[in-house]
Amino acid sequence: MTSEMKQQQLEWRRAQILGLASEGYSQREIASKLQVDLTAVNRDIQFLRQQAQENLQKHIHETVPEEYQKCMVGMKRNLKQTLEIAETVSDPKTKLQARAIANDCYKFILDMTTNAGIVSDALKYVERKTEQVSTLQKIDETTEGEETEEKTTNGIF
Repeated sequence: MTSEMKQQQLEWRRAQILGLASEGYSQREIASKLQVDLTAVNRDIQFLRQQAQENLQKHIHETVPEEYQKCMVGMKRNLKQTLEIAETVSDPKTKLQARAIANDCYKFILDMTTNAGIVSDALKYVERKTEQVSTLQKIDETTEGEETEEKTTNGIF
C-alpha cells in the first residue's frame, strides 16, 4: 500500500471517528464499530482535538477580526448613506424610514462594539492556554533532565 493510500485511509478513519464521536459514541464503541484498535481511536481523537484547537486559534486570531472589521466598515457605510438619504429627501415618510434604519445601524454598531469584549475574552483565553502549555512543556523538559541526573547518580552509587 502506498503512503498516499495510507494517508487517505487515515483521513477517512479520522473523519469516521469524528462523525461517530459527534453522535455520542464512546471511544470503545467507535473502536468496535470501525473494527480498529482502541489505542488508534485514542490517538486519532487526540489528533482531532489538537487540530480543533489550532483551527479555533486561527479562527479567533484571523477570521473573526477580519469579519468584524468588514462588518463595521459596511455598517458605517450603510449609516452614512442612510443619513444622506434622510437629509436629501423631501417625503416625510421616506425621511422617517431612513432615520429608523439609521437608528438600527447605530444599535448594530453599538452592539458590535460592546460585544467585541467576547472576542477579547476569547483571545485572552487562547493566550492563557498557550502560556499554560508552554509552562507544562518547560516543566516536562526540566523533569526529564532531573530524571536523567537521578539515573546517572543512582548508577554511580
